[in-house]
Amino acid sequence: MSFRVPRPLLLLPLAVLAGCASSGGTPRAGKVTPQVNALYDRMNQASKGYEAAIDQARRGDTPQAAQTRKQALDQLKDASARCSLTPGCDPQRFAAVFDRLLRLKDGSFIEGEDADDTEQGAEVGVQPGDANLPGSVAVGSLPAAQRSVTMLKGHQFSDLMVMNGPVKAALELWLTQLRPNLMDAYVNYQMMRYKMWPAYKKADLPEALLFGIMAKESGGKVHAVSRSGASGPLQFMYATGLRFGLSNADGFDQRFDPTMAAQANAEYIDEQLAAFNNNLEMTLAAYNGGEGRMRRIAAGSPGASFYDPQIYGQMSAETRDYVPMVLAAAWLFLHPDSYHLRWPKIDGEPGQIVLKRPASLSELTICLGSSQDMPEGWFRTLRNLNPRLDPQISQPVGARLEVPKQLEKAYASSCADGPWPILASDLHNAAKIVAPPPPAATSAALAGGGSSSSSSSRASSSASRSYTVRSGDTLVSIARKSSCADVEDIARLNGLKGHQLKVGQSIRVPVCR
Repeated sequence: MSFRVPRPLLLLPLAVLAGCASSGGTPRAGKVTPQVNALYDRMNQASKGYEAAIDQARRGDTPQAAQTRKQALDQLKDASARCSLTPGCDPQRFAAVFDRLLRLKDGSFIEGEDADDTEQGAEVGVQPGDANLPGSVAVGSLPAAQRSVTMLKGHQFSDLMVMNGPVKAALELWLTQLRPNLMDAYVNYQMMRYKMWPAYKKADLPEALLFGIMAKESGGKVHAVSRSGASGPLQFMYATGLRFGLSNADGFDQRFDPTMAAQANAEYIDEQLAAFNNNLEMTLAAYNGGEGRMRRIAAGSPGASFYDPQIYGQMSAETRDYVPMVLAAAWLFLHPDSYHLRWPKIDGEPGQIVLKRPASLSELTICLGSSQDMPEGWFRTLRNLNPRLDPQISQPVGARLEVPKQLEKAYASSCADGPWPILASDLHNAAKIVAPPPPAATSAALAGGGSSSSSSSRASSSASRSYTVRSGDTLVSIARKSSCADVEDIARLNGLKGHQLKVGQSIRVPVCR
């Protein structure tokens, strides 16, 4: 059974890693000097001291445990700070120790049959090229579930994680202003986990990384579309999506499919890890800023880390923020308790319902209400699990929809019959009053204050041309070809409630004045 450390030992300061700010995603190479060995010895002693504090707490000697813990942390902080100033010293080793102590503190190790393996993993070797970085327990001693979320190409996720200033700032942002976004992303991910996690598991990539990318990219909104046209839960650009098998099939943009998007993302991450020698930060930078640009920048400074000024200074502000934000979300996924964060308990077991009466996803959302204690309702989950369906279009009797298993009984009791589906249908089919378009002169005056240059760059409310949808077309790609219309313009002109198109379909595209 797992052992949970008493509350006084739960606060391991992040300052332990103050000396790690200068390192990148790959260990430093070079001969290990006596000075470096001395720092690693102090790191080992501090790690053992912290474990001794845990043993003292188990025996009930709380005052002595607190003192031992303080001494161990002071020693670890000092050695970590000196490491960043000592040539040949690898700050990643201190990050790995920090990660291991976090898991010890959280009670993540199993007592009993794995105890000997854990003890052995605590002993740190200092030979260069050693595959077991200091503080990294043997992989076999970790429970299978934890192994799946901490491994990245044979290394523990923490081995590649640098807890520096940008990452700490990102942690603060997720825990403050973006906390609601983070929680929504977690709920959305857990509901889709059975669709997305298998691709990462098959590729031997950490689940935490998948969550971090999704949290930053879309927050788990399957139909998210950025201003640049990146689409889906993992925000693929159209051309990149095509390269990894995400095309337009029967009018459906496969970037919106969470299963296919996760598979494509895993393949992309694998490809870039190989290109950047398993450097995680560089790989994430390529995902955000483009692999071509990233490879050109990296080629100019071989061996430099992402945070090296020669590299970091050439990144766009968006990419400089993106990389630590993804890493911080991934770290919180693994270690919520260490930051006074509690993830909600989500039952994402997959299930299905067979419609007993015609209904759209919007109508189902209304009749399900707040079933199973979901105050925000089920609209987002229903859309995410059924990405090919327009939420406004009624599905016929007998249609099978994917839902969380916990909603199967709720559907039978609330939506198959009774007053709620009648109410939902009444609201859904209510006639909307459509105001007539304003006169052209008034419209131009409102849009540009009477300026002819402003009105000439907008699409005319009446001028349009016919366009036949071809294979691979989406509203985003069609709008991109026009210099004066966006997705909403085209959808509004054609009365499209969703963004689905069919090959051969004839639509009207606004024409610039």
